[in-house]
Amino acid sequence: MRVLVACEFSQVVCKAFRERGHEAYSCDILPTEGNTDWHIQADIREVLGSRFASTLDLLIAHDPCTYQCNSGVRWLFERTGRWELLGQSCELTRLIFDAAKFIPMVCRENPIPHKYAVELIGSSYTQLVQPHYFIGSNESKATCFWLFGLPKLQRTQWLDKSEIKQTVFRMPPSETRGLERSRFPLSIAQAMAEQWG
Repeated sequence: MRVLVACEFSQVVCKAFRERGHEAYSCDILPTEGNTDWHIQADIREVLGSRFASTLDLLIAHDPCTYQCNSGVRWLFERTGRWELLGQSCELTRLIFDAAKFIPMVCRENPIPHKYAVELIGSSYTQLVQPHYFIGSNESKATCFWLFGLPKLQRTQWLDKSEIKQTVFRMPPSETRGLERSRFPLSIAQAMAEQWG
């Protein structure tokens, strides 16, 4: 199966699919931390407009959440220009949704969106999961999926509340905080590769 993981520099999801024998690539405007042979350093808009996109079986997109996530909704009212940036962000999301017209399976991943984003993209999420729902993690990080041509992921692990950590939520401010918080949980990546691959 040919897989493209959009907006991924870490190659967490890409590697999970590669380890199961799939032809997977990451794509991001940033250089990869992983194997450069499996990375397309470009804007996903360009890639989705290319012939390569029509050869894909599965697209998993982690488009930027800065302006759409519920945790940052207050900044729409407190920082100039955020509404315009929200509109641009939602245009990219709709482009990803439109890819389902020519890519058989599409998953868009993002945190819980605020109501303005849901209105602009025209759809609420299909499924909400946590890293600790899957074997290999005890972390909490609400992760939403918009699924096209894909089944919901099946939970593989049930932990007691006392075992669950909130490392991402409690991450202290730093210059790299946004980048570190954007890293996709390995347990969910492995579940994707195992269940959708």
